[in-house]
Amino acid sequence: MNGVHIRSAEKALSVGTWAIVAGAVLYSVLTVTPLAAAHTPARWAWTAPILPLVVDAAVVIVVRLDAVLARLGGHGGRWPIVLRWMTGCMTLALNVADSALKKDLVGVAVHAVAPLLLIVTAETGLAYRRAITTAVKRLEEERRAERERAEQAARERAEAARREAREEREHAAALAREQREHEARLAREAAEREERRQLREQEERAARERAEQAERERREREREQRERDRERIEREAAERRAREAAERVERERREQAEREARAERERAALLERGPATSKLPEDEARQIVAAAFGAGLPVRSAAELCGWSVGWVSSRYAEHRDPAAGGAELAGASAEVVAV
Repeated sequence: MNGVHIRSAEKALSVGTWAIVAGAVLYSVLTVTPLAAAHTPARWAWTAPILPLVVDAAVVIVVRLDAVLARLGGHGGRWPIVLRWMTGCMTLALNVADSALKKDLVGVAVHAVAPLLLIVTAETGLAYRRAITTAVKRLEEERRAERERAEQAARERAEAARREAREEREHAAALAREQREHEARLAREAAEREERRQLREQEERAARERAEQAERERREREREQRERDRERIEREAAERRAREAAERVERERREQAEREARAERERAALLERGPATSKLPEDEARQIVAAAFGAGLPVRSAAELCGWSVGWVSSRYAEHRDPAAGGAELAGASAEVVAV
């Protein structure tokens, strides 16, 4: 059942109740007025309708206020019940009094229909309204509970959404943190690689410097060794040259001594030959002159030994004393020999 059905039921109940109340009031006025007029002085006969109107007004008040209280879920206490039953009983009594005084049971039954219907309708309407109010409250509670459940579900969805958003933020933050840590790790690794590279380059540079230093030292040692070897070789060469020179000088000296000894022997042999009996050949004469010159013999003795003239021998002596002057004398001597 929804709100439309409830409003339709309340409307039907309200319309029916007020229709019954209006009919009962009208019927009561028409029925009670003659009774009141018959028991009222003639000059006050015009007040006969007031009594049923007052009683029916009390009935209207009871019905209306009971409807309001029932709609509000309230309870007026005992006095509304007293007023309701009292007005009902008064209406019933006033409506059946005339027939009862006449001992007309059928009339009593007929005139009792409207008051009884009004009383029962009032009680039934009150019960219906309370039931409807209870149902409305229950529906409202259900709607409120459903609304609360919907709100709870919405809150839960919102909480779930917030939780998911928080988890997503945390996940994004974790990813960002992991990304930063990864980048930091990459940066550290790059820095470590760069440091290792620089260290390796430094070590390689130091190794190259050590190798170059070792190479320079080796070259220096080799140069020094070559220098020492060159000096040694030069020294040995100088010593060898000096030795060779000494040996050459000694050999030349020995050869000179040998030549001088041989020349001395040859000279002695030439000088021991004695005076020549005839003019010797020029070469042999020259040898005799040279031997005589070396022995320090006079020119005449040399001339006697070779058989040549004293002038020619003098020229040869001059050649031995001064080889340059001897060349010119040799030319003259040659001409003299030719002339001779």
